[in-house]
Amino acid sequence: MAEIEEVQGQCGDEIRLPDLSYKPGCNKLDSFNWLKGLPKIPQDDEIVEIRFKNTRKGFFRNVNNLRLEIGDIVAVEASPGHDIGRVSMIGRLVKEQLRELKTYPSPDDLKKVYRKAKPVDILKWDEAKKLEVPTMLRSRKIAEELKLNMKIGDVEYQGDKTKAIFYYIADERVDFRQLIKVLAEEFKVRIEMRQIGARQEAGRIGGIGACGRELCCATYITNFISVTTTHAKYQELSLNPQKLAGQCSKLKCCLSYEFDCYVDAQRCFPPRDLPLEAADSTAYFQKMEVHKGIYWYSTDLHSTANLIAIPVQRVREIQAMNKKGIKVDRLLEPDHLWQTSSVSEDLLKDNNLERFDAPPAEGKHHKHTHKRKKRRFYDKRNK
Repeated sequence: MAEIEEVQGQCGDEIRLPDLSYKPGCNKLDSFNWLKGLPKIPQDDEIVEIRFKNTRKGFFRNVNNLRLEIGDIVAVEASPGHDIGRVSMIGRLVKEQLRELKTYPSPDDLKKVYRKAKPVDILKWDEAKKLEVPTMLRSRKIAEELKLNMKIGDVEYQGDKTKAIFYYIADERVDFRQLIKVLAEEFKVRIEMRQIGARQEAGRIGGIGACGRELCCATYITNFISVTTTHAKYQELSLNPQKLAGQCSKLKCCLSYEFDCYVDAQRCFPPRDLPLEAADSTAYFQKMEVHKGIYWYSTDLHSTANLIAIPVQRVREIQAMNKKGIKVDRLLEPDHLWQTSSVSEDLLKDNNLERFDAPPAEGKHHKHTHKRKKRRFYDKRNK
């Protein structure tokens, strides 16, 4: 489908369609088709994935055997009427996605793809999208007038403008029966209220995280897992809410990315709650460096003064001796001394670009010098 087409109106005037060109990689929850190079089988095109506004997706049956490509705008079955969406996944990758989601729907239970969207469908769809922001602002005022403890975060119109989905956030159970009546009379559409969480709202709105990249929930995360302070404790992170919380005011989802790695690394570590008994003092655990295998101890339980870095193997040996009632003479043996001060290393000390050049062969340097002197001689002579 062309990016911009001209449509004849009822009065004979030309109507230009909006720019709806597909831009790969610029859509929320975009999928990479890693099975694109495999030969196609007709049965693979039976089910396709359709993308709607923000992060809403769905699987539909291609009953008419349409030749669909990623990015095509299609009209699909809805309740009631029809909706307009964009094809986001086709082919064998759809079956792999269903297998990963552990959903095996029957083809008869899926809604249908009617056709590729016509210019009239696209114009009506564009008009519906322009109504979403004014509708959201007006619905917030109505909810405030009805004194409902809820926040309407987004509004999504159906492609045929017969239905609108209102996404809201509420900490408590809300009786919005009166709100639905008022909204139906105000906007003359069918109303559907859908509750979402703070993380789903952040995924729909989008934004930039503290890492400088686009929010993970707005790019590729489809299923949110529970993140607790245990994830931060295993990674020895400071329990500072301002640093651990994301834009949704919940714990950051990225705390779970390396959690399994830290759990596996600490599986063979000795217990931390046992103090180390020495002849002259008692050392108490303060912190640790997981991937370096270091426990840090101090002689004061409530202070981090005079920290001592002890390798994990040495901690295990001392605990085994203390268990037998033996106090060690020294926490660190001479052959187990640990370098506590980290030496900074210049990572760019070998950044000279000439290191990529091949060394000149023997005799070539003098040959080029001789040619250069000869060229200068002829230049002076010609003058």
